[in-house]
Amino acid sequence: MSSNSAKFSLQKMTRRSVIGLAGIGVPSAIWASGIEPNLLSITRKNLALPRWPKSLDGFRIAQITDVHYRPGTDEELIAKLRKALEAEEPDCIAITGDFVINDPSSLAEFARALRGISAAHGIFASPGNHDRWHCTVSNIKKEFESIGISYLQNKGTNINIKGERIFINGLDSVWGGRPVPNRAWNGHQKNTPVISMVHEPDFFDELHTPKPLDLQLSGHTHGGQCRLPLINYTPAKVKFGRNYIYGHFKNDRSQLFVGRGIGTVGLRVRFACRPELVILTLRST
Repeated sequence: MSSNSAKFSLQKMTRRSVIGLAGIGVPSAIWASGIEPNLLSITRKNLALPRWPKSLDGFRIAQITDVHYRPGTDEELIAKLRKALEAEEPDCIAITGDFVINDPSSLAEFARALRGISAAHGIFASPGNHDRWHCTVSNIKKEFESIGISYLQNKGTNINIKGERIFINGLDSVWGGRPVPNRAWNGHQKNTPVISMVHEPDFFDELHTPKPLDLQLSGHTHGGQCRLPLINYTPAKVKFGRNYIYGHFKNDRSQLFVGRGIGTVGLRVRFACRPELVILTLRST
């Protein structure tokens, strides 16, 4: 599917959601378009990882995903995000793709909006499908590295903390690029815990079997962007994000967390699915 047709399908998806909200009532539609998209929430969750070092029990990761930065519109939301990050003081920050919607020039403005955020053990980013459709790899790398963010696209790095080693990597977008796990795991040493940033969550089904993987961080789905309360249903299903729409999942040896994201695609609406900063506290077992 081309980027244009994909964009159309996503816009159609969100329009369908808004039509449904209008059916519920005009106040709901006003809330979804004018209020909720700016109501940043913080989700805090403890994750017990069997291979996580005891000396690093309590290590905190902030996940930011799917900002889809809109210059001139999202400044209030980004200001709230910055304030929340300063208050939370995470050990590291993972930005799991879709920095832009379709305007490559907004990437530089997004980078400027993030300038000055910090984490003791680094800030890392991997691409989403929109980034790969509309931005060059060299430009993404240049903009992020200019503000101290490590860009990981089919690439990994070791973090040494308190005599322990963690391996964090990022894969290319499944939809917009070409993920190459062998490259992303290059430099990984046996028994070292692995945190992997993969924009599209459904790749979890392919990735957890051949490669050592403790935790995959994903976005892409926006949590549905618009959900029906009580029954928790969303009409929004996107390619490579149908099996895992939001939240925490695990199998026999790997875990996945899918964030709702910050921004929107198509119409700037959210309903019962607020923008989200995720704070994951990793626990040893």
